[in-house]
Amino acid sequence: MEMIVNKKLKGLVAAPFTAMNVDGSLNLACIERQAEHLVHTGVRGAFVCGTTGESHSLTLEERRRIVQRWIEVAGGDLAVIVHVGHNSLADARALAAHAQQLGATAIATLAPSFFRPASVEDLVEVCRETAAAAPALPFYFYHMPSMTGVCFPMANFLTCAAERIPTLAGIKFTYENLMDYRQCVAMADGRYDILFGRDEMLLAGLALGAQGAVGSTYNFAAPVYQRLIAAFRAGDLAAAQTEQARAVEMIALMARYGGLPAGKAMMGMIGIDCGPVRLPLRGLLPGEYAALRQGMEAIGFFEQVRPRPVSSGVRAESRLVDGRPTVSA
Repeated sequence: MEMIVNKKLKGLVAAPFTAMNVDGSLNLACIERQAEHLVHTGVRGAFVCGTTGESHSLTLEERRRIVQRWIEVAGGDLAVIVHVGHNSLADARALAAHAQQLGATAIATLAPSFFRPASVEDLVEVCRETAAAAPALPFYFYHMPSMTGVCFPMANFLTCAAERIPTLAGIKFTYENLMDYRQCVAMADGRYDILFGRDEMLLAGLALGAQGAVGSTYNFAAPVYQRLIAAFRAGDLAAAQTEQARAVEMIALMARYGGLPAGKAMMGMIGIDCGPVRLPLRGLLPGEYAALRQGMEAIGFFEQVRPRPVSSGVRAESRLVDGRPTVSA
């Protein structure tokens, strides 16, 4: 079992939006276009059916169909990490088994968020049972307290889970506690894959040892972050800070117009129409869409996200881990 959990995902992993038709049904035909764009902009993985993918607003059958299509179109170009979290443990296990059956790269789960685990031990037990349904796949815990309300120190989670989850690969760490993040990176001589989950703080994550990052804005702004990573690797901190500042400006504008709904609108602005969001989220009104686009134009968004050679001479280098794609930059 050790062979499947001692490798790390490197570079950018996008958390794709779930494309929908005007009537709210799935638009599976859009997924191939989404995947092509990710590959074109140097993204090496897709974290499917997560927060950005509105997973908790989807039925189990819809989640299965989305995962199947992503794996079909990913080929050897994209790793596919499947979020299988659910408030029903039985449903989470079913999604995990399905992901393994289809040949996903790895699985991940959020903590239950209605009846919440009262201790780290209870959280680990939920994760253990979920991971056990896909014993051939690396398992990541998806740490996002802002959405789940579950906020145990992840260093404690890793300590507790180490002997109880044989397939434990690491954590998708979407939280601002950078001390805890660094402790996780350093734990067990760097054994665990601690994927950084805050796009607006990626430079800080890199400084603390992040090798891979998962984020929603990598769907449409990957070139900004590719330049940031390249500059950091080349020791050009000023250039890296400039790219991070651009990302922060873009994300602040997104937040002003609702976050996820604004992100879906921005996908349309770059030519990939992912359709509406589902209730309880609300899509942008025409005036809001126009204002968002105007704001993006004002900050140079469309120029910034156009792929172009990085100035540092550092390039992304893709490779396979256990037959699956990863990237180092």
